[in-house]
Amino acid sequence: MRIGELAKVTGLAPSRIRFYEASGLIQPVERKANGYRAYDADAVWVLEMITNAQAAGFSLEEIRQLLPAKAKGWQHDELLGGLRRKVEEIDRLQARLARNKAQLLLVIEGIESKPEGMACVDNSQRVLERLREELATGKAGH
Repeated sequence: MRIGELAKVTGLAPSRIRFYEASGLIQPVERKANGYRAYDADAVWVLEMITNAQAAGFSLEEIRQLLPAKAKGWQHDELLGGLRRKVEEIDRLQARLARNKAQLLLVIEGIESKPEGMACVDNSQRVLERLREELATGKAGH
C-alpha cells in the first residue's frame, strides 16, 4: 500500500510515517518504479504499536529498543523488561504526583481557612510553615 493509504488506515500524517521510517522505527520500504513507497500490512501493525506505546509514555528511543527487527520477531525477555521498567516509572510518577497533589491541597486548605482579620501576607507565612511541618514529618502526600 502507498503512504497515503497507510496514513488513512492509521490516522497518521504521511510526514509522521516518513519520520518514523527515517528514525528507524519502521523498516525502510522499497520504492516502486514510479517512486512510490510500497508498505506491507505489517506497517499498519507496527505504526499502531508505536502510537500506542507513545500514548503509554514510551519515548521513541524506548520504542526503538522494544520493537522487533521484524514484526514477528519479538525478543520476549527484552520486551517484558522494558514493559516492567515503564510500569515502575509510572509508579514513581504517580507517587510524586500524589505528593504534589497533597501539598497543593494543604496550601488550598490553608488559604481557605485563613483566620478572620489575618492579613494575607501573615496567612501565607502560616500556610508555608504548616507545609514545612507536614513535609518534615512526612505527612504531606500520605
